[in-house]
Amino acid sequence: MLLSTVFQTVGPLEQDNVVFPRLGIDINVDSTAFKLFGVGFTWYGVIIALGMMLAMIYGFSRMRKFGLDPDRAIDGVIGGVIGGIIGARVYFIIFHWTEYAGDWRAIFNIRNGGLAIYGGIIGALLVGSAVCKLRKVRLLPMFDIVSLGFLIGQGVGRWGNFTNHEAFGCNTDGLFGMSSGKIQTYISQHFSDGSVVATETVHPCFLYESAWCLLGFVLLHIVSKKWRKFDGQIFLMYLLWYGIGRFFIEGLRTDSLYLGTVRVSQALALITAVAALVLLIVGFSRVRRMGGDYVLYVNSKESQALLEEADRKAAEYAGRKSKDQPAAEEKTAVILAEEEQNADAAQAVPDAAEDAVPESVTDVPEPETAAAPETETVAEPESETAADAPAESGSDTEKPEAE
Repeated sequence: MLLSTVFQTVGPLEQDNVVFPRLGIDINVDSTAFKLFGVGFTWYGVIIALGMMLAMIYGFSRMRKFGLDPDRAIDGVIGGVIGGIIGARVYFIIFHWTEYAGDWRAIFNIRNGGLAIYGGIIGALLVGSAVCKLRKVRLLPMFDIVSLGFLIGQGVGRWGNFTNHEAFGCNTDGLFGMSSGKIQTYISQHFSDGSVVATETVHPCFLYESAWCLLGFVLLHIVSKKWRKFDGQIFLMYLLWYGIGRFFIEGLRTDSLYLGTVRVSQALALITAVAALVLLIVGFSRVRRMGGDYVLYVNSKESQALLEEADRKAAEYAGRKSKDQPAAEEKTAVILAEEEQNADAAQAVPDAAEDAVPESVTDVPEPETAAAPETETVAEPESETAADAPAESGSDTEKPEAE
């Protein structure tokens, strides 16, 4: 119980209860955001999607600043997003295969987490690069703008780990020390040796990484506008910045992915940071050696020609649309006029019919009534002969008229 005298004790908590004792924060964090047709959607997925959306908005707003045509680059971005999601999941599954070997459906269930950042980066770069090659988009400027988007997506997306009560570290008595019921349950199940105490506050590693990424975005955004010297510079600076931060933050975590006794993400972070630093030195040396002969892609003739072609196509489309608009309006007016004429004609038919009908039906002679007297006239000779006979004989017998 030595740790209890060193670290701040919070005691047992409810599963969704999250506390930051030194900050005076005590809140309830339910992992489920909402339900639709009986299916629950977690905050993790919502926040990850929000991070991607913000990254894409920023990226497309600055494509032309890096000499890229957004219409061509959008396919590469979409491919990168798909590749990033698949890569992040595959990377995580590889190092947790024993948990998924007997349940293949769980492999596709990412609503409750299970995405590895490094796998996402690798997948996004591989698939995005392939699509960019097909669309003839220059890779190094594309990597520069995408790396800034990565920092936005990671900075925002890490809060998805917070809603899932994951990505935390070992015990701490620091200002940002936190705990939750789910964290306590995880520690009790995985650290029965007492190396991490469940009822003590732990490092909020998700918060550290989120802050590190957002700070990196601000710094690299400024560098990209004022001190970008060669294509690929921002991408390499991203790898260096993120690699350094992830190396130290990963050393605090209690839920790292291991390969034997090695923390995979920590080792990969160190390798990435060192490689990026070496390549940055080489890149700056090349720029210094070439001096004014080195031209950024955004300032190259190829880039300018590409952007001019994109502008020309956009202008042609806008002009074609503006020319088609009067014709479409004229056609619409003709159709409306024809419909109005047809409506007037349809209305004129009942009016004409009404004018042709006599005001009083009694004024119309009935053919049958007029023909009846003629028929009786034809039959009169026989009737008169028969009538005269009795008169002459003086008989009172009457003959039936119906004959």
